[in-house]
Amino acid sequence: MSKPVNLNQFRKAKARKEGRAQADENAVKFGRSKVDKELERRRSQKAHETLDQHRRDE
Repeated sequence: MSKPVNLNQFRKAKARKEGRAQADENAVKFGRSKVDKELERRRSQKAHETLDQHRRDE
């Protein structure tokens, strides 16, 4: 015969696991330094300007 399972503990463990996954995702998304954010902004701006320069007027 198997051991009984406490469903409350199972539910709480699942919530903790999902919370950690969300925290890791947020750390990647928002956990960048100011230098990294500025570099990304400048690269994006440069790519946008380059694209605008190659646009043909109709």
